[in-house]
Amino acid sequence: MAEGPRHTGKRGGVRLADLRGHNTALVLDLVRCAGRDGISRPELALRTGLTVQAVSKITGRLREAGLLAAAGRQESTGGKPATALRLVREAVQALGVHLDRDGVLVVRTDLTGRALARRRVPLDLGRGAGEVVDVVAGAMADVLAGEGGRGEARGVAGGAAEVGVAGGVTGVGLRGAGGTGARAVGDGDARAAGDRGGGARAAAEGSEPPLLLGAGLAAPGPLDHRTGVLHKVSGFPGLDGLPLAAALSERLGLPVVLDKDTNAAALGRALAGDARAFAYLHLGTGLGAGLVLDGRLYRGPRTGAGELGHQVVRLDGPPCVCGNRGCVEALCLAALAAGDTAEAARVLGTAAANLVGLLDVELVLLGGHRIAAAPEAFVRGVTAALDARASRTGTEPVRVRAAEGASGAAGGGDGAIAEGAAQLVLAPLFGRLPAEE
Repeated sequence: MAEGPRHTGKRGGVRLADLRGHNTALVLDLVRCAGRDGISRPELALRTGLTVQAVSKITGRLREAGLLAAAGRQESTGGKPATALRLVREAVQALGVHLDRDGVLVVRTDLTGRALARRRVPLDLGRGAGEVVDVVAGAMADVLAGEGGRGEARGVAGGAAEVGVAGGVTGVGLRGAGGTGARAVGDGDARAAGDRGGGARAAAEGSEPPLLLGAGLAAPGPLDHRTGVLHKVSGFPGLDGLPLAAALSERLGLPVVLDKDTNAAALGRALAGDARAFAYLHLGTGLGAGLVLDGRLYRGPRTGAGELGHQVVRLDGPPCVCGNRGCVEALCLAALAAGDTAEAARVLGTAAANLVGLLDVELVLLGGHRIAAAPEAFVRGVTAALDARASRTGTEPVRVRAAEGASGAAGGGDGAIAEGAAQLVLAPLFGRLPAEE
């Protein structure tokens, strides 16, 4: 029988919080990038610049914590074949939550960010703070318990995709607004992972249950990611000042980290190695941008970067929910409501060209369910605008493509933000998102 929930934040008697440090994160990240074949200690030493003894000490602690395991022996080059080490992806799990204006999607992932289960429930943000907390907490609890309505909660079959990384530094993200620390996933949780993710298999074989590291929560901005507080979300003034991360953390007994939805999606794409300087434009119920500059997620000092949807591009344009007129978001949504996808793509391309002129990014990724409905049309329209700008300035054209989520859906699919949100708590373990940021 699987061991029940524990609140120690330990695996194998080792506290994950004790595994903080740049070198440990660097080693763990290199093992993750090596995939199923693994990587040897001598190669880790070569790629990190550490001594073999230092690497052996670090990997020994990671194996004791249950995060690494032997992946077999590599071919000999003259001496004793070296043992390759791989990531035990089922050892740690995380929740990723996408709070949208019309619903909430919760996913549970393994250590690599591969989705194991998900649940979507409808939600009207205009119903007030109390109902928002109740519905989101309920959906998160359902995913942990393995429950869900027909067609809503489901496992994701198949192996986890290999994950590349770009940029970043240090830290293990075990902090959250009011969080109480990571806990082990118990009987119900392990059964929910079931045959889908290996967590239940490990439990059935008598090994430790997977550790639930925490929850990453992605919501519409503006908000403060450091305090976990929502600000004046466009169209929903009643949420201003809601300490959502703390409220959910207290309700569920888990660390909860809050960030903007577009930042979460951009983080997920950065970990997939898309580029070192790119903009992720998300068009769904609203429009926003996530920015990765020099391999690092850029939020700005007040978590205000990327508010692309409320940039005015037509002074006499239609009113926007933010109070301005002629915002990119209002124009795009109005064009889509009229059935004019080409016009929506043209407007989005104009905004993207302005963004490229300001930040000199090398790639523009398009995501969101509006993009997913017509990815070719949007890529074509945005590319035309960026190519026209490149022709005028004599610069190299910027690449444009529809983002792909872990599900492989063009436009990032519905789960791109939720899966990226899980990385808000997973990425610091690999040094790819500093905890202090």
